[in-house]
Amino acid sequence: MKPPETVGRSPGQLMWLRFRRDRTGIASAVVVIFFLLVAIFAPVISWLYGKDPYALYGQDTPGLLNDYGYPILPSGGISSDFWFGIEPGLGRDVFMQLVYGIRTSLLIAVIATVITTAIGVVIGIVAGYAGGKTDYLVGRLIDTVLSFPSVLFIIAFMPVIENIFVSPEEETPVWLRAVTLVVMLTLFGWAGLARLLRGQVLSMREREFVEAARVTGASPARIVFKELLPNLWTPILIQSTLLLPALVTSEAALSFLGVGMIEPIPDWGRMFRRGTEIYQNDITYLIFPGVALLIFVVAFNLLGDSVRDAFDPKLKR
Repeated sequence: MKPPETVGRSPGQLMWLRFRRDRTGIASAVVVIFFLLVAIFAPVISWLYGKDPYALYGQDTPGLLNDYGYPILPSGGISSDFWFGIEPGLGRDVFMQLVYGIRTSLLIAVIATVITTAIGVVIGIVAGYAGGKTDYLVGRLIDTVLSFPSVLFIIAFMPVIENIFVSPEEETPVWLRAVTLVVMLTLFGWAGLARLLRGQVLSMREREFVEAARVTGASPARIVFKELLPNLWTPILIQSTLLLPALVTSEAALSFLGVGMIEPIPDWGRMFRRGTEIYQNDITYLIFPGVALLIFVVAFNLLGDSVRDAFDPKLKR
């Protein structure tokens, strides 16, 4: 009799075995990897395509825009030279705007996700393991952060940051806006993961394997890193996978509201903002970033669900 293929496999191998059987998860992973590759190799794509996201092709080349600044060719000026058309008014290439917009949004979201996850892990584990007053204070801090209207706070706080570091006569540096976005997204993003891990640690710290480690004289650091943390990788990975698309949409929303990335930096949210200004005369410009963001967010959320089910099939609905 042939033994089950799960016999003798490690937890990681079992997770991968369950994941690769999930067609939705594999398809979602392919889509996510495609977007990540587009973001990483944006300069290569620009070189192969022969255009960049900053050149004003519609203004520099006669016959592309009419007297009102809209593309002369139908469907937003789509042609063999401009695959996704050209931007009304400025005449920039929409395809390159989208490629570099994906790069900008993903870069900010990935950095914010890594920092947010690290902070959430540290605070959640410390609060859950320490207990007592530490747990109480951290719990109240988490409740406070989660109760804040984050979007309104960021909209109000971004001009304050700019006035502190930049004089009214100067333009806001791109790096300052990017760093501020990462800080703001991190500030309001860590609490959810910290609360989840705090609850997990509270339930694990009284279990037999932790008590056995204490009896043998293990230090708190050893207990955290050798006993608790290995049992927390599943929720950490799942929550990080679900956090990234949420931060991408948050960054795009902030740029749409005018407190994200600024001209001339390509950005997903800024493309939406420009598209809403001209959609009555050129709906094509709004379609491409909208469809791309929809595909990315849906694929990443489905990937997160598939990763969760692969780690713990008991959670599968």
